[in-house]
Amino acid sequence: MNRVQLAEFLKDRRARVRPADAGLPDGTRRRTPGLRREEVARLAGISVDYYARLEQARGPRPSRQVLGALGRALRLFEDERAYLFQLAGEQPGPPAGPSQVVPAGIRHLLERLDDTPAFVIDAKYDILAWNRMAVRLMGEPPAERNMIWNAFCGPMAINADSPGEAQTFAQESVADLRAASARYPDDEGIRSLIARLHAGSAEFTRRWNQHRVCVRRTTVKVLTHPEFGELHLECQVLHADDSGQRVVFYTAAPGSRTADVLCGLREGARV
Repeated sequence: MNRVQLAEFLKDRRARVRPADAGLPDGTRRRTPGLRREEVARLAGISVDYYARLEQARGPRPSRQVLGALGRALRLFEDERAYLFQLAGEQPGPPAGPSQVVPAGIRHLLERLDDTPAFVIDAKYDILAWNRMAVRLMGEPPAERNMIWNAFCGPMAINADSPGEAQTFAQESVADLRAASARYPDDEGIRSLIARLHAGSAEFTRRWNQHRVCVRRTTVKVLTHPEFGELHLECQVLHADDSGQRVVFYTAAPGSRTADVLCGLREGARV
């Protein structure tokens, strides 16, 4: 264990985490950028004294559990997390579970996209954030915020008679969820969702047992709007960071009827 380098790494990373990105208020009396020691300790579930001793290069060797908690608290990328474990003389285990805290920068991006419907999902397809254009296009997110659950167990559950686009989403999202379960094998949220889906949908179980694995990226989506009818949208997916979050954008070909509809929705979203 290299105590000095570990201490320097923790101090440097703490200074670079914006409070808003960790789900904390910015406050008005911060003398230095980043998180305070007590905030890191609280986020990691350890004592302030223990964390302070780590930053002073005089603490005991942290356990794997503590290292994992520090990685989540400091919002480390996978390469940074591996380096943290290396400094402590440990081999990194599976990546931390997908975060549900949307970084402030991503939220600001959503707000600035006043002509593009966009939303953020995590690795298991929970909708975490959205902009006004997304609401104009698709309405407010349902009480059940998980897209895969709604697809298989919601009011319009997928079945053999569902249109081709719904069938494609079912196939790709199940394969994507299997990839997420492999990437985050210890995440209770993913395990719980898979168990719920098996219990609630024979169609999900049938597709899950096909053992397909993929990560969804750019695709074409056909959406039936209650007022404007069939819309043809290009679904662009931006992988935000190692947290497993993705930003989904809906755009349309310039000059198309769908582009005209989005332009009209934009004017409404500005009201």
